[in-house]
Formats: sequence, C-alpha cells, structure tokens
Amino acid sequence: MALWFLSAPSSASIIITCHATPSAVRAPPAPPPPPLLSLPPNPKPTPLPSLTCALQCPHFQSCSGCTQEYNLQRPIILNEATDFFKKHGVSDFTFDSCKLWGWRCRAKLAVRGSSTDPLVGLYHQEGTHNVADIPDCKGITELNIEPYDEDQGTGELRYVQMAVTTHNTSLPSAERYKNGKVQVSLVWNSRNEKSPSSEKLNALADAFDSLLRKLQKHVHVGASVADLYAGAGVIGLSLAVTRKCRQSVKCVEINKESKPSFEKTAERLPNSVDSSISWHNADTSIEPLSWLVGSDVVVVDPPRKGLDPSLLNALRTIPAVESKAKSPGSSLLKAKGEKRPWIVRSREALVQIESKTTQEDSQSLPQTLIYISCGWESFKEDCKSLLSSNVWHLNKAHGFNFFPGTQRGMGVGKVPFGYQALSAYGCGGFGS
Repeated sequence: MALWFLSAPSSASIIITCHATPSAVRAPPAPPPPPLLSLPPNPKPTPLPSLTCALQCPHFQSCSGCTQEYNLQRPIILNEATDFFKKHGVSDFTFDSCKLWGWRCRAKLAVRGSSTDPLVGLYHQEGTHNVADIPDCKGITELNIEPYDEDQGTGELRYVQMAVTTHNTSLPSAERYKNGKVQVSLVWNSRNEKSPSSEKLNALADAFDSLLRKLQKHVHVGASVADLYAGAGVIGLSLAVTRKCRQSVKCVEINKESKPSFEKTAERLPNSVDSSISWHNADTSIEPLSWLVGSDVVVVDPPRKGLDPSLLNALRTIPAVESKAKSPGSSLLKAKGEKRPWIVRSREALVQIESKTTQEDSQSLPQTLIYISCGWESFKEDCKSLLSSNVWHLNKAHGFNFFPGTQRGMGVGKVPFGYQALSAYGCGGFGS
C-alpha cells in the first residue's frame, strides 16, 4: 500500500468543515469558495503484495535468516542477474524458483537461554550473539520423524548419540572436556540411504538434482571431464554415468574428508560405466594447468570467494599454452620431472577406477567451462575476467533459488563458456 503526502501551494486557503445543531444561530453569508487546487493525477496505488509466494513467517522481523518477505519466487537480485547476462550476450537467462517453503531439513542453530526456557534459532542480527527463538521457521522442514518401534521393527529414529570430542591435546587433560565439542549422531532405521524414510535427511536434494540434469545437457557424450572443487565428486560421477565419458573423469578436492563419500558413491556405479575415474586430494591453485590438460570439459564449483587467481589465469591463457605446445619438441606440461613431494603426491589419485578399455593419454585442452556459482559478486568478477581475455564466450546461464527469502538464495546455474564455451549454473546463492 502506498501512502501519498501532497503539499498544496502556500497561498491556498484552508477549508475547515463544521457541523452545527439546528438551533444554532444563523451564521453570516459564507465567503465564496476558494479556487480549486489543481493537483497532478493520483498515480495508480501500489497493490498490496501477494501472499501467494510470501514467507508468512512470524519470526521475520526478529530473525536474521531471511531478508525477503514477499515474492519469494523472484529473488531481489534476479533483475540484476538478467541484465548482467543480457549485457554479455545471453538474452535467454532462465531461472528455477525451486521449493519456496520447508526447503531446509538440515540446519545449524544457536542454543542460548536456560534449561527451562531455551532459545533455539539464529541471531537477531549478524554480528551479534542475541538469539532469536524460531520454533515456527518457514524455511525448516517438519520431518515428522517416527520413533523406532522395537516390536514391530517400524519407525525411523532408533538412537541419538552425543559424544564430547577431546582431541585437542594442547590443553591440560582437566580442561579438555570443558573445551570439547559435542558430536551428535542419529542412528536411522534403514539399511541404506535410498529407503523412503532416509529421504527426509537429504537437504535440497530435489533442487540439486535439477541442477545436475540441466548441467548434463551441456556435456557431449564421451567427453573427458575435470571436476574442480569437486567435494565428494557428485558432479563428476553423475557425468561419468549420464554422458558415458569414454576417456577420463578427474575429481579434484582439497578437503581429504570427502574421500570416503566419493568411494562409497563410486562403489555403486553401474557396471556399464567404462571410464577412468579418479579422485585427487589436491589444491587446484597449485599447477592448475596439470588438471586442465586432457579434458574436453572443465566443471568448477568454487567457494563463495570464486576461482583461485592461478586457475583463472590458466583458463585465460589457454591459447598461448596451445600455441607453445605446437612448437617442435614442446609439451603442454613441463618436461622436467616435478620434484616437490607434496605436488607429486597430490597428482597421484587417492581413488582410481580403471577403464575396461585401453585409452590413450590425451593432451587436449578444454573447449567448455561450466561454472557453478554460490557467490554472485565473485562470479561476476570471474566471468568478466574470462570474457575480457577473448578466449571464452558466454552462451548459457541458469539460476536456482536454493534458499528462498535469503540473499543467498539464487545461484548462477550453468554458464557454458565457449572458445571455448562457458556456462554458469547457480547453486547456493547470488548473495555473499
């Protein structure tokens, strides 16, 4: 609703309307009415925001989690994103709003208050430690978890285990429990994560599946893929299966804790997969060219800060590398053997699945770059840097509203860049 304040000229008369009783004394003749004021036509009032896609959360004013209350299907940043891609040659930027309520079933909440009146939620404002209790949060899914029934063998949650970790040996033993961290484990009544009840624990699974399906369309069948910032390798492994990658799929991740998840997923790949698949515990910022060589498609899913400068530079200078490699006796990679042991170890695959057929080593360089962004500002800078090199051109972009109501809600989906083609996909958010 719009409230208009109109200011009349100072020379205008003031009209006062009074009501008198019938017995009142007759008043003298009234003066002629003042001239009518000519005011601009009243603009069409702004309609009330629709509640169809409104957050309708009782905690919106006190909780810092959400910043957009109405029109959740259209994040505030959407118009800026549309204009940005149009300016850089993509006029058909597309966007999926995904699930608008109950989209999170895994959350890290602060606990304060007392044992009789606990406060569980997020901080009132970022930068403070004053907790807003949010029992009716619209972003968190009600899982309706059923307790385990010993007699019937039904139900979902069997045990809750809480353990204090005291691995900080730098502290005296008497202080370790005081400064320990609590690890909470839920024991589920399920033999594997594919059971119907286990789906309740998969946060944002549907939205991410949508991203994977769109991304797969921009990778040609039989391509060699380098999946950088790969985590547990979900993207790389999905491409190995759906795009029948004949050569290699290299997944590179700096966090070694992702290795067990990669191994568990790789064990369940169908027997029809015939590709050399590897997982490397390595920093992509060190000798990034070594991960690009031999790949037709590079997929990057960096943290919010964006691409490491060394990787960005390697992508910008691919033509120079190719030109140098065409010289007699030259190679894309340094002929001199690497002697730094940590570099040598990082290039060795910690997990290796051999192809059933013999494949020749490829020295090709990527023709397609797919950029999955969870930080809008860093993506814009990386995108402009890649385009300014005249090596890549932007040919598609798609956004996903993974976190409705927040400024981390829209991610650039796939941006195939092409030279080379660059695609941008969003997961996570345009906000920082």
